Amino acid sequence: MTTDTLLVFDESITRAGVEGWIQHFEAGGSPAELYRLGESHVLSASDTELIDTAYLLDLPAPTHMVARHNEAPLGRKELRPSGTQVSFGPTTIGDGSVAVIAGPCAVESREQTLATAAVVAAEGAAGLRGGVFKPRTSPHSFQGLQWDGLDLLAEARELTGLPVVTEVIDPEHVKRLSGVVDALQIGARNMQNFALLTAAGQSGLPVVLKRGFGCTVEETLAAAEYLLLEGNDQVVLCERGIRTFEPSARFTLDLTAVALWKQRTHLPVMVDPSHSGGHPDLVAPLSLAAIAAGADALIIDVHVAPEQALCDGKQALLPYEFADVMARLTPVAAALGRTMSGAPGVH
Repeated sequence: MTTDTLLVFDESITRAGVEGWIQHFEAGGSPAELYRLGESHVLSASDTELIDTAYLLDLPAPTHMVARHNEAPLGRKELRPSGTQVSFGPTTIGDGSVAVIAGPCAVESREQTLATAAVVAAEGAAGLRGGVFKPRTSPHSFQGLQWDGLDLLAEARELTGLPVVTEVIDPEHVKRLSGVVDALQIGARNMQNFALLTAAGQSGLPVVLKRGFGCTVEETLAAAEYLLLEGNDQVVLCERGIRTFEPSARFTLDLTAVALWKQRTHLPVMVDPSHSGGHPDLVAPLSLAAIAAGADALIIDVHVAPEQALCDGKQALLPYEFADVMARLTPVAAALGRTMSGAPGVH
C-alpha cells in the first residue's frame, strides 16, 4: 500500500505557489489533495518521484514533509512539532501556561450566572463556562434555558471581561451562537455527530471537543479531523472521563489519554475534573494530576449555590473551594516551569 507524503507550507506561500504544486502533480498523473490548517497549507501526495523533481520547476519549498500513516493526518504532532495555540478571547491555550475555564454547568438564572461569573473572574479564571443547551440522559431533566440563557452569558462577559464557551448541540444553532460566544463546546454525547462537527469547524471559532465516554484516544483524534478539515485549527481536545467498571466515581479520568494526545497531536489538551470525578472533593487532586500530566487547560464546574443547582450540582465547587483549587494549582504549575493564565479580577 502506498504511503502518502504530507507537504506542509507556511503562510508565506502564495496562491500561485500552491497552484503550481497542484498542477505539477496533476501533470504527472498523480493529483494531490489540498488542505488548510489555519494559515498553513498541507498537500497530501502519493508520488515521491514528483516531489523529488519539483525543484526543477523552482516551486516554493515546503517547510517540512511528513509521512501520512493514518486517517487523521491533520492533527498529527509532526505537522506542528511546536504545537498549536488556540486563541480564546485574550487567553491563549497551548502556549505553555495553564488556563482554567470555570463556571456553572448550566445557566439557570441571571443571579446565579452573574454571581458565579464574578467569583471565577476574581479568582483568576481565564474563561467562563455555562451551558444554555443541556443534552440530558432523561428528557424530563432540565434541558437548559436555551436562547434565553445566551443573553445572560453575554451579560456575564460584559461584567467580567471573561471569554465565554458554551455547548452546541445542533448544527442549526452554530451561526447564532457564534455571534455571541467566544468558543463552542462539543459535548461527549455529540463527539461523533459529524454534521455538528463540520458546522462547528466552519464557524471558525475555537472548539472544545470533549471525548465521548465510550470512545478511544484515536477515535477522538478522528473526530477532531472533521473540524480540521474545515480549515479550523482552533481545536482543544478535552478528556472528561470514560465509563469503566469502577463505580466509585462518576467516570474514570484517563490521564493516559492526556499523555498520549500530547505525544501524538499538535492540538492543546484540556481536562474536565468535575464531570470525571463527579464530586467536589476529587476536583483538586484530579486537577493537579492533569497539570502534571501535561494538560494545557482545565474546565471546572463552579456554582454559588450548588444545592439549588438544576444540573450537576453534586460535582460543583463552592466559591471558597474554587479559590482553594486555584491556590493549589499555582505552585504546581510553577514547579513545572509554567504560569497560570487568567484574569486579575473583576473588571
